[in-house]
Parts: sequence; structure tokens; C-alpha cells
Amino acid sequence: MKTSARNQFTGIVSEVLIGAVNAEVHVGLKGGETIVASITKESAEKLAIKTGLKVIALVKAPQVIIVTDFGGYKVSARNQLPGTITQVKPGAVNTEVDIELKGGEQVTSTVTNDSVETLGLRKGQSATAIFKAGAVILAVAG
Repeated sequence: MKTSARNQFTGIVSEVLIGAVNAEVHVGLKGGETIVASITKESAEKLAIKTGLKVIALVKAPQVIIVTDFGGYKVSARNQLPGTITQVKPGAVNTEVDIELKGGEQVTSTVTNDSVETLGLRKGQSATAIFKAGAVILAVAG
């Protein structure tokens, strides 16, 4: 599948919680991490989402927030994937930051150059990629 979303995670649906309007879908990655997607109940039915199904979870890079120090705070975003920064690629306005997860998957985020400077982002640094469940798009084989 070709798509403009920089983050494409292949995984297996481990849990589906169906509500009146939305469905919460848990996708297990090979490294043991879980991505949570919030999609409409209608989409879950149309895609025949069920436990054990292989899916691709898509997340656009600008939707990924990078945290290096929680400072004792908790964050409401469901997806919090810790890893190590493997690359920092500055541009004119934004910087692309790659974070490798323990299972080898890579998360890409685009953040402002100011944020890179403020956080002191650098290769080898521990960081957590955070994104909301509503930022996840699910794809299944057709």
C-alpha cells in the first residue's frame, strides 16, 4: 500500500471494544507495544475488524508529539510509545525526528525547529512518541 502517512505499523488486532458510536481497536505490534485506534462503529463493521485480524495502523508524522520528560505528569493520549531517537533531520522550518521502538518499528514525527532546540533532541536520546487514538487510521487487506 502506498500512502502519504509516514508512520505505518503492521500489527494484529488484540481487542475490539464497540460503543454506541465509536469502536476502540487495540493493535499489537511485534515489539509488544500496543497502538489504540478510535474509529467509528460503522468503519469497524465495514472493515470487519475483529480480534486476530492483521491491520496497518497509519499515523501522519505531524500528529506525533515527542516527550523527553513527563515531569511527573500523566498524559491523556492513549498511544505512548517509548524509544530512542535514531535521526534528527532539520529543515527550514520543521525537523523530522525518527524514534526506534524496542521491537524495531520506527515512529517519525515532524516538529518545529524551536521544539528540537527547546527539548535538546539528539540521536541516542530516549524519547516517547505520543498520539491520540483518533489520529490512527486503520487499513485492512481488501
